Amino acid sequence: MRFFAGAFVLFAVMAVSGASEAQQRVAAVQQKQPEQTWPQDAELKGDYPRGAIVINISERRLYYSLGGGKALVYRVAVGKTGFGWTGQSWVSQKTKNPAWYPTARMQAEGAPDYVPPGPQNPLGVRALYLGWTEYRIHGTNAPHTIGSASSSGCFRMLNADVTDLFERVAIGAPVYVVQ
Repeated sequence: MRFFAGAFVLFAVMAVSGASEAQQRVAAVQQKQPEQTWPQDAELKGDYPRGAIVINISERRLYYSLGGGKALVYRVAVGKTGFGWTGQSWVSQKTKNPAWYPTARMQAEGAPDYVPPGPQNPLGVRALYLGWTEYRIHGTNAPHTIGSASSSGCFRMLNADVTDLFERVAIGAPVYVVQ
């Protein structure tokens, strides 16, 4: 409600000052602030080393361990029913602007055999490959899916968030996927 009250006052002031309708709309949009920004500081339960990634499936959160029970937390999309997994892995590769090669199973369901880097690529702007598997922590071209169980086992992040994480995490960092 705070945004609407503030926008009303802003519209009233701009209307009196003679601002055009388009200027009023732009100003109102600029006044709206996001409810939360990510990553956020968080407590991390468990004894995880500094630099580790902990993905909590039920919370749909990814924690980057700062050590000492402290972490940065990001929102993620997780595997849909039948595609989720738990266990331990590691960051085996980091790629900027990755190409996407869907699995044979995905291709059988209609996915193309290759998607080049760019705005149509489901991996977004960064990918962290996990161990020996086809699973990744990556960006997305579908930001509305963040916070849902909708992937084929990968962990999707907003492109800004995966870019932030990409700069922090080292190749070889342990990754823990917990329920």
